[in-house]
Amino acid sequence: MRRTPIVLALLGALTVAGCSSAGRQSAQSAPASSAAAAPASATYAVITHASPGDSFWDVVKNGAEAAGKQYGVKVTYQGDGDPAKQSQLIDQAVSEKVDGIVVSMANPDALKEAIGKAVTAKIPVITINSGADSSKAFGAITHVGQSEEVAGRGAGEQLKAAGVTKLLCVIHEAGNVGLDQRCKGAEQTLGGTVERLQVDVSNLADVTSKVTAKLQSDKQVNGVLALNPAVAVAARDAVKDAGSQAKLATFDLSADVVSAIKDGEILFAVDQQQYLQGYLPITFLNLYKDNLNTVGGGLPVNTGPGFVTKDNADQVAKLAEAGTR
Repeated sequence: MRRTPIVLALLGALTVAGCSSAGRQSAQSAPASSAAAAPASATYAVITHASPGDSFWDVVKNGAEAAGKQYGVKVTYQGDGDPAKQSQLIDQAVSEKVDGIVVSMANPDALKEAIGKAVTAKIPVITINSGADSSKAFGAITHVGQSEEVAGRGAGEQLKAAGVTKLLCVIHEAGNVGLDQRCKGAEQTLGGTVERLQVDVSNLADVTSKVTAKLQSDKQVNGVLALNPAVAVAARDAVKDAGSQAKLATFDLSADVVSAIKDGEILFAVDQQQYLQGYLPITFLNLYKDNLNTVGGGLPVNTGPGFVTKDNADQVAKLAEAGTR
């Protein structure tokens, strides 16, 4: 993806602010002129497809709230895994005449009408995390996230290098297009077989049970790719329960995942730096409100993929514990 020097400089500065505990401290102690850049009445609504208890989205929320404090604006955060309810939350934000909306689009078609209402009401919309292919068509000013298929290809390459020939790709949200893209990308580069297993992220005990059963029934499965950190921990337990030698990798971070990487229980985590998926959209909306700036030139702003391995896990561990990774 091509970026102008100005955009690269902007994103570089924001990444420093968004990816470390030191960055959060500097954001809170920003000069008064930064906090005064937006009117105190500015309100931005962040509406995601988060399921209850999903630690991934807690980090997104942390990023959005840190940016809100830096710019002196109000940030509200709500999440619902039901697309119909997520659409209702968007409608509610439109009726409240917020100054901008940030929305994840795991099921883009289900949100198209609600997002269209926001655009018609001249409320700027930034999409995050998933649904990049539909973002521009729906009228959003930019998308912040990672290319899921590209990230999946990177995961597939690393798993192939580790000797995996038959991979179980564990999908934890039905209908989430981004998750299927991750599995598809891994399939393109693995050079072996990729089988999908549907589970429910809100029932982690059942995740462990289903992965265990699959590993016990199909001894040819020698790799597991989780697409969520909580699911990764459940899959780690499944590998142990099944007495399997399957290699395990995951998308996204948590303190438990980083600890498991350090202990050699998980090979690596694909890191999309979800803190930035909260932090950057609030920054971009604030720039748009104050100065009509748009970022990305019509292309998504990528926050990943990066890879956390045993080599850098110690450094990342402290940041994950602080809620910024």
